[in-house]
Amino acid sequence: MSFAAMSLSDILQIPPTRAPADPTNFASYIVPPVLSYFAVAILAVTPETHSLRVALWPLVALLALRAGAFVDLSLDVPRRKGLNLNLVVSEDFAVPSIFCNIGSLSSISTVHQASMFIITTRTLQWTLQKEPLKRHIRPAGATPSIVMDALDLTVNLRGYGWDWSKGLYVPRETRPSTHTKFVAYAIFSAGLHAFLCGVLHSALQSFSPDAFGPTIGGTIFDETLPFFANYLRASIISTLVAFGLYCAMQLGYDLCIIPAVLILRQDPAQWPPAFERPWLATSVGDFWGRRWHQFYRQTFILGSYPFSFVFGRVGGIFGAFFISAVFHYIVLIRINGKTELWRMVVAFGMMALAVIGERAFRQWTGRKVGGFGGWVWTMGWVNLWGTLMVDAWARAGMFGCPNLAGSAVLVGAMVERTMMRFDTWLHTF
Repeated sequence: MSFAAMSLSDILQIPPTRAPADPTNFASYIVPPVLSYFAVAILAVTPETHSLRVALWPLVALLALRAGAFVDLSLDVPRRKGLNLNLVVSEDFAVPSIFCNIGSLSSISTVHQASMFIITTRTLQWTLQKEPLKRHIRPAGATPSIVMDALDLTVNLRGYGWDWSKGLYVPRETRPSTHTKFVAYAIFSAGLHAFLCGVLHSALQSFSPDAFGPTIGGTIFDETLPFFANYLRASIISTLVAFGLYCAMQLGYDLCIIPAVLILRQDPAQWPPAFERPWLATSVGDFWGRRWHQFYRQTFILGSYPFSFVFGRVGGIFGAFFISAVFHYIVLIRINGKTELWRMVVAFGMMALAVIGERAFRQWTGRKVGGFGGWVWTMGWVNLWGTLMVDAWARAGMFGCPNLAGSAVLVGAMVERTMMRFDTWLHTF
């Protein structure tokens, strides 16, 4: 056993400090888990491979942990720490880092689904499936192929077109259906959301340069203000961040659509909308279950199984949000090791409580939460507890990283002056 442990340690080659992301370390740390990810995907669509997947998963998880914990994409530059998030999670969930590092999106989209969290959790999902996964939607005229199915499986987070995505809600399509118009729409959307990312991030940093400018971070709350003005300020900051994250995720999705449809000639139907106007949600359940992106739906459902087994359906809801809280915490400690877990647990726990409360309301009254009253309730609740979530990101220094797009926005100076004047006005209360 000692010999085996020493041999495994030599294979993993875990360094005492984080290694810079040079070509040698990229080949040594990043390539092995990525290749393992694709290899397990091939096994997942191949019959009678369950035992082999079970045997391989611990090694794949260790390789992913090794890469995620010890490779430094920031090259030891504090203001580039946000880049390390893209190694831990995919670009669709590492949205704060994209929000702050728009200039690096070309490289982020290349490793879109090759994040270490994705590799670990998705290979675990495939390992738990005894039967091979089946794909029931393919491009028109495409010949079934294990390799192509495995490739689609590795990049298809929602499982759209696969048998394991039962219950997935797909937003209604409103974009053009032809290849040329679909790509043109994606290019326009990417440009628009990149512009909005720059404006929103400039507004955020200008709102409080001392707190959100440096990478050491700072709170979104200002104790020198009266209670109402203090919460109003924090609420506005949270709203700016929410729209910024939406724009960043949509931008990342568009940047993946363009080469997939334009170069790989994939069918536009393989890229359904990522969102359904979340600002129009009329219940908290509607917001998280339908209108917000569903890329990690299956992962959170998988994590909720132990809770639902013990506490039933209510436990499953709390479990899914708890796993989301832990994941967000793991993301933050990649930036700042002093991040506090309780902020994420409370914020997401209150979202779970709202969803359960809405279900109870429907059982007692026979009516769903909805309409204008439901919209007011949803926006108020999500913003109320979202401020705690955003405050944790701010304290970790998430918004102190450079924003290359923001510096190129023509209206940047106007945005900066407006937000600084508004903040000064609040302090005159």
